[in-house]
Amino acid sequence: MNGCGPGWSTCPSTYSDRVRWLIDGNNVYGSRPDGWWNDRAAASGRFAQRVAEWCRTHDDDVTLVFDAPVPESTLVLAGGNLAIVEAPRRGRNAADDHIVDLVAVSVDDGGLTVVTSDRGLLQRLPGSVHVVGAGRFRALVRY
Repeated sequence: MNGCGPGWSTCPSTYSDRVRWLIDGNNVYGSRPDGWWNDRAAASGRFAQRVAEWCRTHDDDVTLVFDAPVPESTLVLAGGNLAIVEAPRRGRNAADDHIVDLVAVSVDDGGLTVVTSDRGLLQRLPGSVHVVGAGRFRALVRY
């Protein structure tokens, strides 16, 4: 089953059976002003839990990248086809830098999708990478 899901009208026809998703976690959960800034640890946990539930509906590889530090209660939600990673350094654009590094070492067969609405990150990605915006992804996973 493709992670794009039934009725997902923007999946490129070049996608193989599986998609590799790289998700800019802070950007997605921070894309709506729902008070996330009052408790970032809880916000990352809520978002990771929803992504984990979505991952049970398909076989695509999903990597959820967060800025450091990531609470252990969020990291333990990883498993199966979901990896949750903390950017290897702290500071401005740390998760973005890590996503760019992950894209650079990925074999892109047309099935690599980065989820973000961060314009700075988008400008650093190669044109061959499919991008899904934060709002669209939140709708896909019902977050």
